[in-house]
Amino acid sequence: MTRVACIDIGTVTARLAVADVEGGRVQRMLKQSTICNLGEGLDASGRISDAARSRVVQCVDSYLSMAFQAGAPVACCTLTSAARDAHNSDELLTDLAKRGLRPEVIAGSIEGSLTFLGVAQDFGQKSLLVADSGGGSTELAIGRLTADEKAPGSYGLSLAWVRSVDVGARRATERYLAKAPTPADTVAAAREWAREEFSRALAERGDVGVPDTLVVTGGTATTLVALDAGLDPYDSRFVHLKSLPTRSVDALLERLAPLSVPERAKLKGIQSKRAPVILGGIAVISALLEATGATAMTVSESDLLFGLAICAAAAVEGVPAPFGWKPGLVVLR
Repeated sequence: MTRVACIDIGTVTARLAVADVEGGRVQRMLKQSTICNLGEGLDASGRISDAARSRVVQCVDSYLSMAFQAGAPVACCTLTSAARDAHNSDELLTDLAKRGLRPEVIAGSIEGSLTFLGVAQDFGQKSLLVADSGGGSTELAIGRLTADEKAPGSYGLSLAWVRSVDVGARRATERYLAKAPTPADTVAAAREWAREEFSRALAERGDVGVPDTLVVTGGTATTLVALDAGLDPYDSRFVHLKSLPTRSVDALLERLAPLSVPERAKLKGIQSKRAPVILGGIAVISALLEATGATAMTVSESDLLFGLAICAAAAVEGVPAPFGWKPGLVVLR
């Protein structure tokens, strides 16, 4: 059993996982999530603001302390869409390196592959389309796990197609949906923009088909399940692998549009800090469902952190990772 700590810094949320990995599979994971809004104002300015950078650094300081106290001997740190887009990402990377980390801004293809690896553990060798719906981008991956006949119980990863699409909850919010309540025609415009982007990406997959099973992960997807069920408090066991029909997603989009941000924040099932971007996130997922032709989605609590933990443990153990990528590990002190 190998214990690792993984920090992932996204456009909206910074997250920590302390995971125990054995035989290439996550056996146990403790997760912490904090809405830091790294990408606040980024779409217009092209820069990470000083305030956003400070929020993330303070969050990471607390995460490193938690990881050490949890007995994780090593840690890795990845950054995704906001850090890829910002002209001044180096400032944040320098701050993180001063804390002993080896921060890595990963490409969208790596992000999608890590997420697929984490999600697919729950689906055997079934062919999947996995969508990681984030704040600045959505990663799409089609593939499946493969059995290793030479090593029973082990598996590989067969990815037929991976794309990162610059469509996410914060990006949609800042471009279209900053005002709340939000008129129906404005919501429709945001949704159509997202649908066109997804349709364009999916058209590039060539002769790779779209599997029957669409699995969506990320904060908007899990919040959709919680909102639909009125969960209070949030229950990850209820949310994980829950199926949500397209009609329920569209109904929530229609329900939230006429509300102010404070009114959205009071709804059961939503974190108050997610309220400013939740309508954008729902519009993105509604558009994704239309673009794929799906009548429902399966929502997964497993995500990039699971895939990242598997690759980190493989690096510690000196064995090949399922798709050959290694994170930058540091020893926690």
